[in-house]
Amino acid sequence: MHAIPGQPIDRRAREKTKEMKTENLSDTITIINADCREWAGVADAVISDPPYGMNWDGRVTRGPSDPRHGTKKDIPTRHFGQRIVNDNSEFDPAPWMAFDSVVLWGWLHFAQRLPKGSALVWLKRYDEGFGSFLSDADIAWMKGGCGVYCRRDVSLQGESSDRMHPTQKPVGLMSWCMDKAKVAPGAIVLDPYMGSGTTGIACIRTGRRFIGIEIDEHHYQTARQRLLNELAQTNLFRQDEDARAGQGECPGTACNSASMQVALDI
Repeated sequence: MHAIPGQPIDRRAREKTKEMKTENLSDTITIINADCREWAGVADAVISDPPYGMNWDGRVTRGPSDPRHGTKKDIPTRHFGQRIVNDNSEFDPAPWMAFDSVVLWGWLHFAQRLPKGSALVWLKRYDEGFGSFLSDADIAWMKGGCGVYCRRDVSLQGESSDRMHPTQKPVGLMSWCMDKAKVAPGAIVLDPYMGSGTTGIACIRTGRRFIGIEIDEHHYQTARQRLLNELAQTNLFRQDEDARAGQGECPGTACNSASMQVALDI
């Protein structure tokens, strides 16, 4: 594990970290409502979707629908009513560069500030929708290597009215990021721009520990509730499996139900 890069952590930095609003939702999940730039701690990996510096107004719109894939034309545009905190200035990835494993979404917006690395490409739509509306994909920078790796995940397509954060990513996508970055089970994953907590949910489902930091109080509360819900579901599945095992039953049915739930992004 590495301390946050830069100057050695002094007593003042440690004191600031102690004063931050911190909640331990479980033995493995910690969330903090604060400015991540004032945090001083340890983690094995940084997996995050930071503000890109676009000064975006938070409006989430949909492209042309494709009834073959179950999308509907009557789903309204969602406007979150506020801009993302610190999205009005250029993002500086420097504070996170010294961690062993790093994945940062939005590469194209701050590519000039990054060294060589691998590219993770999220294909957001079906082939039929390519070129029809805004970006077909998003690109993350991953520390090390020089490869380009793609994953299609359309689980959020057609759900702009249900998203809880304007730049929300699918849970499966964030799990894939951790796998590509070779983040080991049980490792501590830091998301300094937690948003609605998707990276944390991915950590719960894949057996990794999580530290999430979010400066926006509203998004912090959203993430907190999503993570508590996920922890509760996980505990229910475990209790069900333990009960079945205690009765001498094969826990396969419970396991299959859990697997189906894990495949769904909340």
